[in-house]
Amino acid sequence: MSRNLIAILRGIHPEEAEAVTAALIDAGITRIEVPLNSPDPLRSIGLMARAFGDDAEIGAGTVLSVDDVGAVADAGGRFIVAPNVDLEVIRACKPLGLDAYPGVLTPSECFAALKAGARALKVFPSCMMGLDGLKAIRTVLPADAQVLMVGGVDDSNFVQWLEAGASGFGIGTALYRPGKPVAVVAADARRMVETFDLERKGR
Repeated sequence: MSRNLIAILRGIHPEEAEAVTAALIDAGITRIEVPLNSPDPLRSIGLMARAFGDDAEIGAGTVLSVDDVGAVADAGGRFIVAPNVDLEVIRACKPLGLDAYPGVLTPSECFAALKAGARALKVFPSCMMGLDGLKAIRTVLPADAQVLMVGGVDDSNFVQWLEAGASGFGIGTALYRPGKPVAVVAADARRMVETFDLERKGR
C-alpha cells in the first residue's frame, strides 16, 4: 500500500541508511527522503536505492539546483523535494523521470509549481499556512492537486490537517533524528502509519 507519507531523514549517515530504510518499509512508509544537507547524502541515496528500489521510492530533499537534480538521478533517486519554488529545478525533473515536490506557501507559488510540472505541493513550513490557510487555498486549487504538509506535523495532528484538506505529510524530527535507535524509529513509524490509515479510512 502506497501512502502519502514521506519520511525525512535529515542528518542520516550512510552507515545507518539501510537499517533505517528497512525499518520504515516494514512499518509501511515507502517514500523516504534524504535531505542533501545530510552527511554524504548521495551515497546514502545510492545505497538505499540499490537495496530497496523495488520496495520503496528513495528521493532527495533540500534540492536547490538543476545540478543537484542530475546528481540525485545518477544516484538512483526517484523524487526531488525542495524548500522553495524553483521553476528550473521542477522542469529538470520530468526528463530524468523524477517527481518534483516543491515547497510552497502562497497561491501564486502553488499554481506556478503545478504549471511547471510538480507532482505534489509541499507546504513548508506548514505552521505558516495554518489550518485556516490550507482550507482557504484548497478552495482554489485543482481538486486533484496533492498537498503535503511538512514541518511540525505528526500523528497527534494528522486529523486536523486532513480535515482541512491535506493529502498527506512529510515527517521529519518526529520520526527520525541522528542517533535515534532504529527500533524506536520503527515503533514511531508504525504508530504514525496506523493513525494515518485510520484517519484516511474514515473519510
